[in-house]
Amino acid sequence: MDLSLITIGVLIIIAIFVLRAIIHIVPEYQRLIVFRLGSFEKVAGPGIVLLLPPPIQSVAQTVDLREFVVEIPQQTCITKDNAPISIDFLIYQKVVDPKDSFLNIQNFRQAIQGIATTTLRAVVGNIPLDDVLAKREQINEELRVKLDDITHRWGVKVTNVEIKELTPPRDVQDAMNRQLTAERTRRAVVTEAEGKKASQILVADGAKQAAILEAEGARQSAILRAEGFALAISTINAQAMTADAKTMTLQYLDALKQLGASPSTKFIIPTEFTNLAAPLSALAAATARSDGGEEKKKG
Repeated sequence: MDLSLITIGVLIIIAIFVLRAIIHIVPEYQRLIVFRLGSFEKVAGPGIVLLLPPPIQSVAQTVDLREFVVEIPQQTCITKDNAPISIDFLIYQKVVDPKDSFLNIQNFRQAIQGIATTTLRAVVGNIPLDDVLAKREQINEELRVKLDDITHRWGVKVTNVEIKELTPPRDVQDAMNRQLTAERTRRAVVTEAEGKKASQILVADGAKQAAILEAEGARQSAILRAEGFALAISTINAQAMTADAKTMTLQYLDALKQLGASPSTKFIIPTEFTNLAAPLSALAAATARSDGGEEKKKG
């Protein structure tokens, strides 16, 4: 009885190991490299994969299809104009052919690190230092294309390359700092000059507007004075047209009175005075008659 239980237990354990060797559950992001009697048979997965027990069928490798990143440590490269520069960058890649990534290269991750270093030196060696500092995106794309051409035969695709840091020589950094300071100073001077120019333009424009307003005021004042003078002349002319002979005679008499009050020993008698004789005589006669009539009334 005890022997039977032991036998059953052993069989159960063997069955579990056999089932584990036959049944494989493969996640969505993984693939199995399956060999049959030492020869490549297929790429299996995802899901449940049933395989014959080894050594008939065996899983040689589990390949991860997710994108991964390889960091290339800082490398010193020589530019086209013989300037040393230190660069470190990242390579983003993923396996697109599990079979080639296992059969065509022993360790594609390590191989990519080595090929990335030599490719970086080749790319930077064809570019002047100024372009290396200014055209980072162009260098990234050129590295990606060259690396992808090489890794394609390994079943690996390079999706992106990103330069993390560029470190030029110390003297170049000092020159760049001086250039940056000079550029900032130039911009400050230009900004100050533009401000002064704008201020002067505003002042000149204000003076111009003030002069225009002053001239306009003077013109309006002159027009108003001329209109007032014209109105006065018109009024005088209108009043003169309505004056009768008596009024004119009185005006002449008043003028003669002012002449007589003058200390001058010479008198100027206007030619029109003879024309006033008749009106004066008529005025005197009328006055005398008026006085005689009043005396008779009183008597």
